[in-house]
Amino acid sequence: MKPFFTLVFATFFPVAVMATDAPAPDSAIPETALEADTADTTQQVGLLFLDAREADVRDFIWNNRIVVVMADTPDDPQFNRQIDALRDRADEFLARDVVVIFDAHPDDASPLRQVLRPRGFMTAIIDKDGEVKARRPAVRTGRELMAVIDRFPTRRQEMLERLPSGR
Repeated sequence: MKPFFTLVFATFFPVAVMATDAPAPDSAIPETALEADTADTTQQVGLLFLDAREADVRDFIWNNRIVVVMADTPDDPQFNRQIDALRDRADEFLARDVVVIFDAHPDDASPLRQVLRPRGFMTAIIDKDGEVKARRPAVRTGRELMAVIDRFPTRRQEMLERLPSGR
């Protein structure tokens, strides 16, 4: 099933990027969901939070893991709790090369929304290889998200490379 999602993601994502050239509406994400880090991802100081309308997932493949948080409205309590849970453990997510992409505007039909097709609230994790490894329609704590990420083969390899004596 996972190779199927990878194939679908790779096939439809470039088409979806070209199909969404609509101007962004004036509605804003609440302050709890925004942390506008304008720093380049290579000179990243804190955990990077990006709006799905402005982010291109292909820029992060093989460099970062992506935690995608989607909701039907920016006022969704689950959406705000998930963003807060990510902020609370920002340093730990940064050590795992995580970038957060959020989307609370279903009318804009961002490329990620077209590929993942959430029903209401959803949290998904995309590994460095571009494959959707986990998705859940409920809030996950920072600890749960890190436990899922730490089980990925690419993350295990990174840990062994950083601490070779940890075998």
